[in-house]
Amino acid sequence: MEKDRSEYQAFTKPAEVHKAVNTLRGLVAGINSDASVGEKELNELINWCELQAPLRDRHPFSELLPIVEAACADGVVTADEAKDILWLCNNFADNSSYYDVVTSSIQFLSGMIHGIMADGELSDSEITTLYAWIKANDFLTGTYPFDEINSLLSVILEDKKITDDERKQLMAFFSNIIDFSASANLSEEDFVQLREKYSVSGICAVCPEIVFKGKTFCFTGESYRAKRSKMAEAVRTLGGIAKSSVNRKTDYLVVGNAGNPCWAYACYGRKIEEAVQLRKEGAPVVIVNETDFWDALDDANAGIEE
Repeated sequence: MEKDRSEYQAFTKPAEVHKAVNTLRGLVAGINSDASVGEKELNELINWCELQAPLRDRHPFSELLPIVEAACADGVVTADEAKDILWLCNNFADNSSYYDVVTSSIQFLSGMIHGIMADGELSDSEITTLYAWIKANDFLTGTYPFDEINSLLSVILEDKKITDDERKQLMAFFSNIIDFSASANLSEEDFVQLREKYSVSGICAVCPEIVFKGKTFCFTGESYRAKRSKMAEAVRTLGGIAKSSVNRKTDYLVVGNAGNPCWAYACYGRKIEEAVQLRKEGAPVVIVNETDFWDALDDANAGIEE
């Protein structure tokens, strides 16, 4: 497998290079999010260098690898060394027009999650650092897994206390994002039981921007306020489209609150599962709670624009 990977990397396309640099940026940011770098976290950085070794003589790896290796050499990655790595990565990432900013940022987020989870633990400072990044990058709203992470963190941090169950719930969800094939410490098998106990699906977006004209809506669950036929009629009145099933052309899946006491994360059935899968595949389906739907509808009918 390593030989095959080495031969493949000799012909790496710009997409692979760009992803590797963005992942490293996120990895370093995640590892340093708790201001402490342990042995397992160092192993992840060293492992990243080893994975990119076949590209050592190619730009930008000819510049990046020596810097990362030097930072890891003494077993301690200082704050200044982390800043140097991030600065260098940012220069390479900013000079590339291969990806748009959304794709690059999601790659960074995936790397950051990997770095945060590198030691198999999840501290309060790591969680709050990640949430600060999420709040500062809300232009990613509507993109998987940004909405899901934003929703989970918003609910968990609302009371300013992080319970053991909430921490495990985050770890279970984050394990779906990590590329275990690129990890030195983490194994997917270690998270199987955690995923089964803390299953998370059907996460609604936080304060989503909802546009009606020309957009396609689908509904699931029951609403306290109106039947689905009335909700569909209200959408059409504002120039939107109402469909009975979810597909790649769906813009919004509205989740009813009746019978669903937890708005943030619960399993609502087939349509939610379909929407989640479509989001994972890159479709711009936004899952919204009916409260946000009604607020947007009332504002639109009153002539109030965002």
